[in-house]
Amino acid sequence: MADCLVIGGNGFIGSHVVDSLVERGHHVTVFDRHRQGPSRFEGRAVEVVSGDFLNAADVKKALRGQEVVLHLLSTTDPATAEGDPTMDIRTNITSSVQLLSACVDAGVSKVYYASSGGAIYGDQDKKVFRETDVTLPVSPYAIGKQAIESYLRYFHRTHGLDSTTFRISNPYGPRQNPLKRQGVIPIFLRQVAEGLPLTVFGDGSMIRDYLYVGDLAEMIAEVVTVGARESLYNVGSGVGTSISELISTIQQVTGRDVAVRHVPRPATFVDQVVLSVERFEAEFTTRATTALPAGIRRTWEEMTEHG
Repeated sequence: MADCLVIGGNGFIGSHVVDSLVERGHHVTVFDRHRQGPSRFEGRAVEVVSGDFLNAADVKKALRGQEVVLHLLSTTDPATAEGDPTMDIRTNITSSVQLLSACVDAGVSKVYYASSGGAIYGDQDKKVFRETDVTLPVSPYAIGKQAIESYLRYFHRTHGLDSTTFRISNPYGPRQNPLKRQGVIPIFLRQVAEGLPLTVFGDGSMIRDYLYVGDLAEMIAEVVTVGARESLYNVGSGVGTSISELISTIQQVTGRDVAVRHVPRPATFVDQVVLSVERFEAEFTTRATTALPAGIRRTWEEMTEHG
C-alpha cells in the first residue's frame, strides 16, 4: 500500500476518495483548508495537513515523504471561471503547475488528476465520447482542465513524472454543497426542499452522465491500488439522462411536485455528454452500480436530515 497525499481531501469528491483509500489499506494524508468543525471524511488514522493550495510553501511541506499524489482540488467551478477566466488561470493553472514542479523535487512517483469529462469534449456531433476523441472545450473551466492535462504530459516528457488523468462525468451525492453553482442534482434538491421552482437552462433536453460519488471514489481507489496502464480514463456511468428525465426522477424520489422555470441556455453549455467507460472497464473490476434514483434518494436523505 502507498503513502497517498489527497489534495482537496476534505472536499466533496476528495473526502469520499479518502474513505475508499483508507478502506483499502493506504496511508492517507489530507491536504486542504480545514475550518473549525468535523472533517467530511470518515476514515480513521488519516493525517491532516492544513494549508493553502495557493501557497507554494504549504504545498511543498505537505509533499514530504509522499509516494502518490491525488490532485482533486479546484479553486473555481464552471460559473466562477466563466465570471473571471483570469482567476482560473492565476489560481488553478498556475498553482497546479507549481504543484507538479514540487512533486518532481519531492520525488513523488505518481500523480492522479481529476479533470472534467462533462465539459472538456465540448459540443460535437457525437452521442458518446471516448478518450481518443478530440477535445473542444468552450468554457474557461474546461479550457483550464485541458491546460493542466497538457502540463501533466509536459512534466512526464521533461521530468519523467508519471501521471494518470480521470475525466469525470457529472458526480453527485452526499457531502456535495447545494449552495454552490456546480452540480445540478444538489441544486435541484435544495430548490425542492425550499419549495422553489427549478431553474432549467433551455428546454430540458440537455443530456448528462451522472455518477454517484461513492462509485466514483471506489473507481479511483481501485486504480490507485492496482496501478494504471493508461495515462487517461473516462470515469462515468456510461448512461445519459436528460434534464427532463432527471426532474421526473427527483419528483418520484421526493414525492413532491415541482414547478419549472425555463431560462435561456448559456453559450458555453454543452448539449450532450455521455462518457464511454470501455477503457476503464477493460482494466478494472469496479463499476458504477448505483442507479440514479437510489443515488438521488441518498443525497436527498442526507440533505433533509441535516436541514
